[in-house]
Amino acid sequence: MFPYLSQTEGDIKKMLEVIGLDNLEDLFSDVPEDMRLKRDLDMPTAMSEVEVRRLIGGMAKKNLSPADVPSFLGAGVYDHYIPSIIPAIISRSEFFTSYTPYQPEASQGTLQYIFEFQTLICDLTGMEVANASVYDHSNAIVESAIMCSVVNKKKKVLISETVNPSARKALDTYAHAQGLDIVTVAQKDGITDVEDLKSKMDDDVACMIAQSPNFFGIMEDFQEMADITHGAKKAAFVGSVDPISLGIMKKPSELGCDIVVGEGQALGIPMSFGGPYLGFMACNSKFMRKMPGRIVGQTTDLNGKKAFVLTLTAREQHIRREKATSNICSNQGLNTLVATMYLCTLGKKGLREVALQSTQKAHYLQKELEKAGYKLKYNQPFFKEFVVTGLTADKQKELLKDKDIIGGFALDRFYPEMKEDIMFAVTEKRTVEEMDALVKALEVK
Repeated sequence: MFPYLSQTEGDIKKMLEVIGLDNLEDLFSDVPEDMRLKRDLDMPTAMSEVEVRRLIGGMAKKNLSPADVPSFLGAGVYDHYIPSIIPAIISRSEFFTSYTPYQPEASQGTLQYIFEFQTLICDLTGMEVANASVYDHSNAIVESAIMCSVVNKKKKVLISETVNPSARKALDTYAHAQGLDIVTVAQKDGITDVEDLKSKMDDDVACMIAQSPNFFGIMEDFQEMADITHGAKKAAFVGSVDPISLGIMKKPSELGCDIVVGEGQALGIPMSFGGPYLGFMACNSKFMRKMPGRIVGQTTDLNGKKAFVLTLTAREQHIRREKATSNICSNQGLNTLVATMYLCTLGKKGLREVALQSTQKAHYLQKELEKAGYKLKYNQPFFKEFVVTGLTADKQKELLKDKDIIGGFALDRFYPEMKEDIMFAVTEKRTVEEMDALVKALEVK
């Protein structure tokens, strides 16, 4: 961005000397040669701040954003409506700058909303205890596997092929250092193959991890998988859920889950081009002392007044680093507050309405796309996402060009064999007019 940066040539020279480099190009030695620009940006050398803003803003507007056009992308990140009260409250400096509340006497506000968040997650999932720390859905999956391995003293982890591929990749990354043996349970017709699960379940298994709605948007049978899992000695069943779906679905605790994890982005957190997001984790009390991250408890102070504190902190890295259950040190404070406000603002009826509208509109779009020539790939019950076949990523791009619509997710990104399969996500924000416009644009001529 030179000459719009504040550093002088002298400043740059001093910084390079400190880190032992000869020139700025050396900073980018890890970037492949063919990926480097190797020239100055094509911008005037002298522009006012107003002119620069106008120029950069114009460039940014060339990108389609869900803030401007309807989006049917999903795959773990969703364009749900965010009540206006949320950005108004979280932009206050006392919330915006808060961090891990190590000092309860100075952190009662932060501790209270974390406590409320944990209470709400327990209400949603039906579990006994929840934390407020895991970074996102992928991290929640990883931490649940590690926790099960530690508690059950086993290293074998089963995970369904229908779990979000990003989470499975994260688990594979952590598995090497943790000494975990990750075994994938195959999918059949878009859901976990229970016969494959039975064949791979044995007394060496620490846990089985499944997702419902799964990555393809399909509702899985947690109860059957939990029963199979509990047939093995000390094996735990981990269920990953969409919190919005819990507005109309049974609580995971009623379906045999020992641990429940998920992504909280749908609870009022912007899509933000990929983060930061909010993982959540809830479990039975059996796992409480090995649970990663923050757990806030309610107590009374010397004057008998209600007070909030971090509890069971001997599990945490800032107390006993070498014996910590996890290296998590952030409490995702701001996003925790957002999710708490979202759930409190909507209430039970509001959350149910969001869930109902999302699933009803998704089924409407699926039926209309079928009329337009796109067959539903899996004849399974789905929530707010579904997969159609007969449409490639390139064809969708061509058909939606200049239509001001962000289309569905091309599944061949994660599943190479699914080159003609696109997954569409529908939330309560999508209107009949927007869905009809998508169908018209994609209609087979």
